[in-house]
Amino acid sequence: MRKWLRRTVAGVVLVGMLVVGGTAFRVWHVARADERPTVDAIVVLGAAQYNGTPSEVFQARLDHARELHEQGVADVIVTTGGSREGDAFTEAEAGANWLRERGVGDESLVVVSEGSDTLRSVRAAADRVRERGGSEVVVVSDPWHSLRSAIMAEDAGLSVWTSPTHSGPIVQTRTTQARYIMRETAALLYYRLSKNPADQIGGLGL
Repeated sequence: MRKWLRRTVAGVVLVGMLVVGGTAFRVWHVARADERPTVDAIVVLGAAQYNGTPSEVFQARLDHARELHEQGVADVIVTTGGSREGDAFTEAEAGANWLRERGVGDESLVVVSEGSDTLRSVRAAADRVRERGGSEVVVVSDPWHSLRSAIMAEDAGLSVWTSPTHSGPIVQTRTTQARYIMRETAALLYYRLSKNPADQIGGLGL
């Protein structure tokens, strides 16, 4: 009986390690992808903003989305992200304003200010893309955030490619990269199990 129990526990631990390890590998692998097909919209996921000024993390995402737009990946950039209590701007508004100041026209911007986490923002963006008659998007976020964002967008009914930014504070050091891979692995597994957002896992809150 004890021998059987030990084998069962060992088997469960091994399966768990394979699931976690496989998920971490997928997070790392998708982070390295840079897909740039012609699509209906570029969806740039929001991050912190300060009185209308996007954070360094958010600016890196926005600048990458602008580059894709200039290359003809899509005519439209969808900025996403809501606001915290007391904010004068939503993340989506701050992002759109930043892009306008750098030459992106109003006709190319769709502002989706709903959502306080990745899942709600992605679902709101998917609704807006479909309302405009589209279904294919390139998602722009940080490398380690790309897989979870893409899976959520696919679950929301979109055809998804990823083109993460490779600049900004999140990708500067190996220690930071390792932290985000671990955090995103946990967040993705949590989402797979619960279909709920997990943006606060690890206390990073991005």
